[in-house]
Amino acid sequence: MLLHTRTWPEVETYLKGSTGMIMPIGSTEQHGPVGLIGTDAICAEVVAQSLGEKLGVMVAPTIAVGMAQHHLGFPGSMALRPSTLLAVICDMVNSLAVQGFDRFFFVNGHGGNIATVKAAFSEIYSESSLRTAGTNRPNVRCTLCNWWNSPKFQEICDREFGDSEGSHATVSEVSLTYHVHPKDGERARKAEMAPGKAPEGPIFDAADYRRRFPDGRIGSDPSLASAKMGKIILDAAIEDLAGEYQEFIATE
Repeated sequence: MLLHTRTWPEVETYLKGSTGMIMPIGSTEQHGPVGLIGTDAICAEVVAQSLGEKLGVMVAPTIAVGMAQHHLGFPGSMALRPSTLLAVICDMVNSLAVQGFDRFFFVNGHGGNIATVKAAFSEIYSESSLRTAGTNRPNVRCTLCNWWNSPKFQEICDREFGDSEGSHATVSEVSLTYHVHPKDGERARKAEMAPGKAPEGPIFDAADYRRRFPDGRIGSDPSLASAKMGKIILDAAIEDLAGEYQEFIATE
């Protein structure tokens, strides 16, 4: 149930039965030689939309650009400053809150977003605590779920990929994008990539990142990625997140 494909009377009707909104958030950044630049946004979006379809919950438009300054040494990467992303999240939540939405379930596809998203939640709650929020805004509740943290997902990755999963341009996320965009995946996977498993290390600014990780990957070998595994991974993530959403929405 996509917000941007509904009319305002349909949204008004939805609010009579539910005040929950799923909020996908990702990033537009390099994912190594064989990973699509939109990987984090694609993953967050397909997981959020599949979850919304399963549960009959409204899904907001995807926040597709995130906090990714460390990837700017690679062509095609885009980033919002933490302060900019924080403002975007607050404005989106507050826009929907004044209409009656009060439960916001963020499905995140990018680790670099976590700190800023949580800071945005604190800003939103501060408006209520300091009584600076509008009188027509309900007391909202927000939560952040990283789609890759589900127990079933972790079990699959441990079994199928082991330590080749890595932490950026991972086998799992590349697999999921190949499932969603099979033609693009077939083209991207033909790129040369060496070594098989990328090095690991810390992340600082863009120049340092490019020096440490010349092809963009961190600890991963996405040559193991496949569209078939992407479908398996998606189904596992949705199964776990459905329970998390239902528990969240029931919280007083």
